[in-house]
Amino acid sequence: MNASNRYNRQIILPEIGEEGQEKLSKSKVLVIGAGGLGAAILPYLAAAGVGEIGVVDEDNIEISNLHRQVIYRTSSVGKSKAEEAKLMILELNPLVKVNAFAEKLSGKNAISLFENYDIIVDATDNISIKYLINDACIVTSKPMVYGSIFRFQGQVSVFNYQNGPTYRCLYPDENSNALNCEDAGVIGISVGIIGMFQANEVLKMILGIGEVLNGKILVYNILNNEQQKYDFDKSDFHIISRESFEEKYNKCKVEEVSFESVLDEINNNEILFIDVRNQDESPKISLKNQIQIPLMNLEKEIEKLNRNQVIYIFCQSGIRSKIAAELLHKHQFKNIKSVAGGALAMKQLLKEEIKI
Repeated sequence: MNASNRYNRQIILPEIGEEGQEKLSKSKVLVIGAGGLGAAILPYLAAAGVGEIGVVDEDNIEISNLHRQVIYRTSSVGKSKAEEAKLMILELNPLVKVNAFAEKLSGKNAISLFENYDIIVDATDNISIKYLINDACIVTSKPMVYGSIFRFQGQVSVFNYQNGPTYRCLYPDENSNALNCEDAGVIGISVGIIGMFQANEVLKMILGIGEVLNGKILVYNILNNEQQKYDFDKSDFHIISRESFEEKYNKCKVEEVSFESVLDEINNNEILFIDVRNQDESPKISLKNQIQIPLMNLEKEIEKLNRNQVIYIFCQSGIRSKIAAELLHKHQFKNIKSVAGGALAMKQLLKEEIKI
């Protein structure tokens, strides 16, 4: 198969040429997430001739994914996103090496994965995973191509590029209450546009052309086509060592439980449920043995809690509750568990008792 014919239209660009195409063929890019953003990023990296692409995603395809994750087909529902993405890439460009990782990114596998790639692309909608990606990129000295969507607005930046600012420099508050696509809603075009912006940053870095969004964040609104670019500085307060990474992500083990498995505890006065959402969040959950302490206030009100009591923590979807559980563990609470899926899962089992 003649690679020159495949890539001819970009090779004739003086900024790329044969030398640039060679750089692309030798590059290795890891994409975390094969959802909406990944569905835009992956085909353009593959079509451009990036030599090796890794895809990390533990999820299977659902019918509700298809309106924005356009690399999949209805016949793929129920199958692994990572494996189906690999098949798509190889069908598009068999010259590309593709590694599918049908697993969740975690503190245990992030560094070993990142060490094998040149550029890491964040195509997730999970705030805690974005911090994990950022921290693992710092430890392994890899650039992080960031993208995020909130309804009709998207953001793009490149963190840790040539020792530049990191995600934590821009967003130091790890206890953010930002909603994901499942909670906030999303239109497919938004993730498509932002995903292609991300792919563009990857290609610029590999080729050494243009101006990388280093220390800059691009904000784009699809409803009015307005975009702004803001500068931000590096903070020395967010230096992360291999040791501090291991301490943060691998020492504390938060146990998750399904609400169904503890449903018979909702009237047990010896058990405490803590809602760490903000007061204005829905659906409302009202259990007899429940209190509400927003995550941002938890450490200040920690002395109100009994360290020997069994405590189940829930939030909206199960992300903030893990952070809260880790916080309580650090303060010597022993019987702490996070409710998987949070209030969104709980409402299914309590729907006759909940007024939404």
